[in-house]
Amino acid sequence: MPYAILIGPPGSGKSSVGRALAKTVGVGFIDSDNVVEKKSGRKISDIFVDDGEAVFRDLEFEALTASLKDTSSVLSLGGGAPISERSQAALTGMGYPIVFLDVSLSVAAPRVGFNRDRPLLLGNPRAQWQSLYDTRRPIYEKLATMVIKVDSMSIDEIVRRIKSGI
Repeated sequence: MPYAILIGPPGSGKSSVGRALAKTVGVGFIDSDNVVEKKSGRKISDIFVDDGEAVFRDLEFEALTASLKDTSSVLSLGGGAPISERSQAALTGMGYPIVFLDVSLSVAAPRVGFNRDRPLLLGNPRAQWQSLYDTRRPIYEKLATMVIKVDSMSIDEIVRRIKSGI
C-alpha cells in the first residue's frame, strides 16, 4: 500500500507536497501524469489532441493501478485520475490513506499558470478550472481519508499535517 495518495485539482500542490512528503518519510515518489508521459513517450496534451480524452483516461487508469502496487511510495494523482467509477473502485475499500489537498481558485491560479499545456483548461481557464473543481470536489471528498485546506499553508506545514494524520 502506498504511504499516501494525494488527490485534488490542478494547483493544489500534489506534486510539490508529494515530493516533499516522500523525501521526509524516506519513500519514493510517483506522479501518475509522469508515468503516463513516460510510458507513452508523449506529453499529455499531445495524447489529448491526437487520441482524445478517452485514450488518455485509459492510460491514466493503467498508471493508477500499477502505482497502487508500489508499497513504498507517495502517489500523486492527476486532477482527473480519481474521477471515473473504475478509478474510484480501485481506490476504495483497500484502506489507502487518501489526502485531498483542497485549494481555492485564487491560490491555484498562479500555481497552474493557466498558459501551460492543460487540455481541459482551454478557452476561459479560470472558469474551466472552477467548473472542473465544482464537479470533482464531491468525489475528492468521498474518497479522502483526510482533507487539508492548503490555501494558507506552506509545503512543510502540509507535510507535517499529513504525517500526523496518517
